[in-house]
Amino acid sequence: MKRDVPSPDSAAGTSEVPAQRTFAVTRWRHGVATNEVDHLAEEVPVALEFNGISHAVMLATPADLEDFAIGFSLSEGIVETAGDIYGIDVDPGAQGITVKVEIATGAFVELKGRRRALAGRTGCGLCGTESLDEVMRMPRPVRSHAVLDARCFEQAFGALHKRQALLRDTGATHAAAWMRADGEITLVREDVGRHNALDKLAGALARGGQEDIASGAVIVTSRASYEMVQKTAAIGAGILAAVSGPTAMAVRLADTAGLTLAGFVRGGSLVVYSHPERLHME
Repeated sequence: MKRDVPSPDSAAGTSEVPAQRTFAVTRWRHGVATNEVDHLAEEVPVALEFNGISHAVMLATPADLEDFAIGFSLSEGIVETAGDIYGIDVDPGAQGITVKVEIATGAFVELKGRRRALAGRTGCGLCGTESLDEVMRMPRPVRSHAVLDARCFEQAFGALHKRQALLRDTGATHAAAWMRADGEITLVREDVGRHNALDKLAGALARGGQEDIASGAVIVTSRASYEMVQKTAAIGAGILAAVSGPTAMAVRLADTAGLTLAGFVRGGSLVVYSHPERLHME
């Protein structure tokens, strides 16, 4: 189904594959077995093609795939802006989904110069990367004027939890959300993979074009890995807040990139690992 890149007012695109399915299960609880129906998050191979050339295969939840394609293109440095993406074709097949992305000639020439085969897995954003230089790709320094009250995060994560519809049904997905400076959550994206959820959020932000990226924060329901920091910095956000902890590699990158990184954001507390000047903590 060929389509141009959706306008900012259009809803996030979805494929024909449902994001969840039901299965007959046997539940054992307190010594009693019952036959029930359970909801499971779907996970399918999603192949990303750029101008007809296969680039990456990721295991992902088959929802918001236009957002995913745009966000992946931006956070991986394949395109500079969403305007370099001319069209997206989401093509479900028997073995998975192919997302065909048409990009500007200049961006495609650069991509061919550094092509890599990326075989993605749910918990790994670097599988198949061919060189250390590709792993250690440095984003541009963050230019963010965000200044947030640390107390905003507890309310924001509470609001995010209520908006995680797929998690509520399946218990198996991560979420990434955009938080404005006043703590309001305006965009939420879910996926079985934390990197995919963040790419979907990045794509939604780019498509909408209505948020001031320099003034808000990305919040995620996962740990803060190196690639989560890399992707957040790539879209120009100045703050990444995670429910769980970061890795040492992620902290080093956040410090170098000028990103404020907070972890263990729960129960009215958090730990700031880099650039605390963007958070009021009094």
